[in-house]
Amino acid sequence: MAIGERIRFIRNLRGMTQKYLGMAIGFTEKTADVRMAQYESGARTPKESMTADLANVLGVCSQALAVPDIDSDIGLMHTLFALEDLRGLKVSELDGELCLRLDKSKGMTYVGMLEMLSAWHEQAAKLEAGEITQEEYDKWRYNYPKFDTSQRWAKVPSQEVSNAFLDTFKDLSKDD
Repeated sequence: MAIGERIRFIRNLRGMTQKYLGMAIGFTEKTADVRMAQYESGARTPKESMTADLANVLGVCSQALAVPDIDSDIGLMHTLFALEDLRGLKVSELDGELCLRLDKSKGMTYVGMLEMLSAWHEQAAKLEAGEITQEEYDKWRYNYPKFDTSQRWAKVPSQEVSNAFLDTFKDLSKDD
């Protein structure tokens, strides 16, 4: 999630208007809402010091607004928090171990994420069982959904295309 989307999400969570947030970080009443709209739409990106000011007013740390940085532990945690906000990812305990799960109350977001994670789980299980190699697993992961054998994301031709193929096949078989 881009920084503008995070600003908007947390601002709305706090019940603030763009004008209020803009004025709280020092913009004039005349320009506050326009400037915040620019940040939230991605037309402008706040500098580091402005991000710190926004975070302070919103009551979050700067990393909570920043573009995900999974190269650091704190950055990864804030990425997971953003996934909780957007996709319903939850931390739970199962059989004495921590795990991540999806929140069923998220409706279609849940269904879509469940399908994708199920496809991932299927490939990981094949790797663990020795049915596929690490190279095949990596090819699947790094090209997802191109090589997804679960067919969850396979493109199905339209009925018209299917009928055209069938008609062509029938015409060719008549010639034989």
